[in-house]
Amino acid sequence: MLKIGDIELNNNIILGPMAGFTDRPYRIICEEYEPGLVVTEMVSAKALLYNDTKTKQLMNTEGEKHPIAVQIFGSDDESMAYSAKYISDNKLADIIDINMGCPAPKVVKNGDGSSLLLDIEKAKRIVEVVVNNSNIPVTVKIRKGWDKNNIVATDIAKAIQDAGAKLITVHGRTRNEYYTGNADWNIIKEVKENVEIPVVGNGDVKTPEDAKKMFEQTGCDGIMISRATLGNPWIFKQINEYLNTGEYGDITRDEKLRVMLKHIDLEIEEKGEERGVKELRKHLCFYIKGERNASELRNTINHLDSVTDVKNILIQKLG
Repeated sequence: MLKIGDIELNNNIILGPMAGFTDRPYRIICEEYEPGLVVTEMVSAKALLYNDTKTKQLMNTEGEKHPIAVQIFGSDDESMAYSAKYISDNKLADIIDINMGCPAPKVVKNGDGSSLLLDIEKAKRIVEVVVNNSNIPVTVKIRKGWDKNNIVATDIAKAIQDAGAKLITVHGRTRNEYYTGNADWNIIKEVKENVEIPVVGNGDVKTPEDAKKMFEQTGCDGIMISRATLGNPWIFKQINEYLNTGEYGDITRDEKLRVMLKHIDLEIEEKGEERGVKELRKHLCFYIKGERNASELRNTINHLDSVTDVKNILIQKLG
């Protein structure tokens, strides 16, 4: 089993952070299918320093299964130190993860996320600051590098290890690639061969078969799955079944509908009907992908404002 500091996971398949998606309702849905760890949406260290209410709400883990990691992003010592202390002192999570992989321009332009891949010494110092102000394990998520001329994953992984991180997640694309093309699993293998702390692979694992291939090809200690979980939270159960038995079952139509309706209830409970229905649309579009007349159903859902109407159309079409 994968161990992060003194925390031993039940399995080594992890729900990765996705801004706007891995909120508390979605994490609860995924936790039903037993990932070894779930990670929150990115939390701005600077916003937390400024006591931003919405930022604090991102760290609400009430009613969730543990362990849980809160992912923070930032690049200045003061806000990162404050965030580490705030999260760990208030027992908001079991693990703090530092984002050094986000490619979004609004994050990168401030020197955060994957821009830290361009300054290994600064990245190392940020990890040291968080480690020194936290009483829970610290992990880091990185990318292959900034671009094809700056492939730095192995070098920065060594620095991160020296700074006290307990685990590194490697996404096999550069910042400039965003999510296009194919993830380079060889860089995950290279990092794994050059550090002593656990390495988690990330990128292009969409099926249980993919998960097995990544373990075999890279020797990684765990796998983080993000986009492939959307509309597909049972993938965690399927992967673990496949790794343990060589087989896995498909989701039934009844189970899929049950999960969708539960997700709707959780979202409305968390955010109220008006906001909840709007935010559910993106999730429901993933759930119904591949269904007969999915395009028509998606268009209908996107014009509904009542949770009762949304539930009724799903039951009518999928029940």
